[in-house]
Amino acid sequence: VWDTSIVIKILNHLVLFIVDGACNYVFSTISANTMNRQIVLDTETTGLSPRDGHRIIEIGCVEIIDRQLSGSHYHQYINPEREIDAEALEVHGISSDFLARQPVFSQIVADFIEYIADAQLIIHNAPFDLGFLDYELGLLGKTRKRLGISKIKDCCQIIDSLVLAKKQHPGQRNSLDALSKRYGINTRRDKHGALLDAEILADVYLAMTGGQISLGLQGMDDNMMQDTAIKRIDSDKCSLRVIPAKEQELERHQQFLDKMQQQHASFQPW
Repeated sequence: VWDTSIVIKILNHLVLFIVDGACNYVFSTISANTMNRQIVLDTETTGLSPRDGHRIIEIGCVEIIDRQLSGSHYHQYINPEREIDAEALEVHGISSDFLARQPVFSQIVADFIEYIADAQLIIHNAPFDLGFLDYELGLLGKTRKRLGISKIKDCCQIIDSLVLAKKQHPGQRNSLDALSKRYGINTRRDKHGALLDAEILADVYLAMTGGQISLGLQGMDDNMMQDTAIKRIDSDKCSLRVIPAKEQELERHQQFLDKMQQQHASFQPW
């Protein structure tokens, strides 16, 4: 019920003033060109190092726009054309039989680069994932020339969330699991997976860079942080209370509009 109520909504890059259910004002507040696009990325691999010929088997990406999860993601399994180390299989549980039916890196690289291009790329322990991605690019030959890049940093700005975490929490464990616990984020997993880990890292990164956690919480241990951590609220469990404007408030609002009209002849309220 919107009778005699004034509502202000921020939707994308517009501010909407709604009176009596009708949209009366629309002001552009942010240019589309200022949109801050970030991609949170994680990979799973056949082993620990590309120097030993190990390859990428899964890429997961989550998109953040202006510090909001957009709902967009990129997810791809990849045939590494080699066996998986037993230790790596224990971590992610992705079998060679399953991967044998997936495309090879050269078949998916164009779509992958298109998805991440010109974004800030957020990676936890970036040298590990970038080492593998750059190794895969190095194997492409003519395909790499068509892409116009030789390394991932040629198309993206890199942010290493592990470096940020070490600055904010010196002397503490800063693995993704440790940070998830510190910020009260549910990891929801038995095995590692690139897309799931990217989703977890996105939550961790937003919490870690939001400013709410660090203020006044210096020296707190992990158990104390649990009580103050940022937690998501299920929107289904809360309702928005609509408070109608009082008669006096509506009168003052009209007086303000009249004053603006007098001072600025070109002023158009709607």
